[in-house]
Parts: sequence; C-alpha cells; structure tokens
Amino acid sequence: MAFGWIDEQAEARRRAGLVRTLRPRPADSTLLDLASNDYLGLARHPEVTEGAARAARRWGGGATGSRLVTGSTELHAELERELADFCGFEAALVFSSGYAANLAAVTALAPHGSLVVSDAGNHASLIDGCRLARGTTQVVGHADPDAVRKALGTHTGPAVAVSDTVFSVDGDAAPLDRLAAACREFGAGMVVDDAHGLGVLGDGGRGSAYAAGLAGASDVVVTVTLSKSLGSQGGAVLGPAPVIEHLVNAARTFIFDTGLAPAAAGAALAALTLLRREPERAARARAVARDLHTRLTAQGLSAVRPDAAVVSVRAPSPEGAVRWAADCRAAGVGVGCFRPPSVPDGVSRLRLTARADLSEEQIARAVRVIRDNRPQITGKTVDQ
Repeated sequence: MAFGWIDEQAEARRRAGLVRTLRPRPADSTLLDLASNDYLGLARHPEVTEGAARAARRWGGGATGSRLVTGSTELHAELERELADFCGFEAALVFSSGYAANLAAVTALAPHGSLVVSDAGNHASLIDGCRLARGTTQVVGHADPDAVRKALGTHTGPAVAVSDTVFSVDGDAAPLDRLAAACREFGAGMVVDDAHGLGVLGDGGRGSAYAAGLAGASDVVVTVTLSKSLGSQGGAVLGPAPVIEHLVNAARTFIFDTGLAPAAAGAALAALTLLRREPERAARARAVARDLHTRLTAQGLSAVRPDAAVVSVRAPSPEGAVRWAADCRAAGVGVGCFRPPSVPDGVSRLRLTARADLSEEQIARAVRVIRDNRPQITGKTVDQ
C-alpha cells in the first residue's frame, strides 16, 4: 500500500507517548488560559478586534494575491512603517506568518558559498530555513558565542549567525550583545527571531534587539511574529533597507505566497497603537512570569527562571507531561505541553504563558492547580 508506512510511524508515536491531536476550542471558554502566546492579552481587546473588522470591511476578507501582484495594500505599507519605527529599524517587510518570515530571512541571506551558524536550541522555522538555504549550516551549542566565534573562524566568505532571541521551550534569552561581538569579529551578519521578545522585552516592548542596543544596526536582521504579543497573525522581517529590498526580490515565501489578510494587518496595527499608549504591559508580562516562577519553585517544582514571558516546568516523561496538562485542563487551567521533537534536549515540559492581564487571583489559582495535579512517581510527586 502506498502509505502503509504511516501506520508503522503512528504505532511508534503511540508507544513513545508522542501522539498529537487537535482540540478545537470554543469561542467562549471558562479555562484560565496559560497556554496561548497572547502575552499582552490583546487578542480579544476591543480595539484590536475592531481594527481587524474595520480592515476587513474596507479591504475584504483576503489579500487576493501575492504581495508582488495584488496582495500589497496601503494597510500593509502602513504596518511595515509602524513596525520599523517602533522597533528602531530602517525598514520592514510583512509576511503571511512568522514561519514564512524566518524561512525568507535565512534562505535569502545564505547563498551558495556562505556559512550559516545556527544555535542548537533554535525554533523549527529557523532550522527549516537552514535546511533550505543554499549555504552550509553548522549547528553550535546553545547560547554559546564562543562556539559561534569558533565556527566563523573556519570559513572565508559570507556568513550569518542565526538564533532565537528568546527560546520558546525554556524562555531563556540569547546573549545578543556577545553574539553580535562574535559576528563582528568576522564581518558576519546576524539574523535573530524575536517572536517571544517583541512586546515583552526592550523599552515599552520594542524587542530584544532594541534592549541590546542592536536595533537599526547595518549587520542585524530581526524577524518577528504578529501572532503573539500583538494578538494577530502574520510575521515580518526588520532590517536595513537594502536587505528588505533584497527579500522582495529573492525571498520565495514572499514572492510566491499570498499576502497577509487585511484583517490581520489591521489587528496588528491596532495592537501596536495600543502598546505605544500602554507600554507598561511589557513590564507587567515580565513581572507575572517572575511571580509564576517564584511560586512554582516554592512548591518544589522544577521551573526555569524566565528571561521574558515563557515559564517552563519540567515533567517526568512525555506521558507524564500529557497527563499533567490534561489534569490541569480538567481542573480549569489550560497549559502548554511540550514533548519531543518540540524540545531539543528531549525533556518534556509544561509551558506556561505569563500574560500581562493575569490577576493575582488567577496566578495563585494556576499555581495551585499545577501543584495539585503534578504526576506521581512510585508514590512520590515530581520535584525534579
């Protein structure tokens, strides 16, 4: 049978406790949500949803084509100007997703004869970009600028280092200042994915590169998503104007993909406007993350100290993580569940989102539910 091998893989996943299933959520839910990436609590904010509706009414339900044909509107151009200005870069280019933005940035900036130095903890979209790039990729140790420096020293010709700014599994931040210093020793560029930094780190949420003093640098390119802190959908690449112009002409996920839907662009613009007006939301998200970490570790759980708004709690096994998340959901708290291959170190986790709009009572409730439902191993609770 043509696809008979699929049954074998399905059975292997089942034995390893790695089966994934879709769980459609209702429009209104009583769950306390600590699983989404809505860091600033803007996805349902009236100004953001009205921005989406207004854009759809004016521009239609879809972009109608690729950005180079009919898919670019005045709304896309406005969003690109606002993103670049907010984050401190010369120019920006909007894509249909953050995944597409990462594929574009890595593949278009790593031609034949180039070297891509990729952090071992990078997101799948950066990894896939490296796989598709025509340059040679060398994977180095996690958050290790010396390893980047060593790899760059083996190559002559164009080179770029690729890294998340905030890693999505444990929520730890890359040492961007030291990474930039290593790259500049060899004239290499940097491409960094700020999906989990935009809206959370930097002055008023302007992002990790802004916080590190790298915004607007001629050798730094930043990718962002509009689907996390901005509560919308889509992605963008920020950088020097010549780089953005190059992407318009060379990035396949820009040239051949339909443009971002107007409603998503309108929602992102409304969220940016709101964040400019309420910059304290960024600091609040970080404070909630620290509070969650302090309370969870006080309960004997192994939680990684957060650098942004992701709080990671270790689980004993893939099966244990799934059961823990399911029991939390049954108790009214939605949490993320990360298992291989989503985790590069093979350790399963609960992944919590520290939202800026969480109240004191909600934080206390979440910690209580996570504590009370932790898996039991040989009669003891997990406290790795």
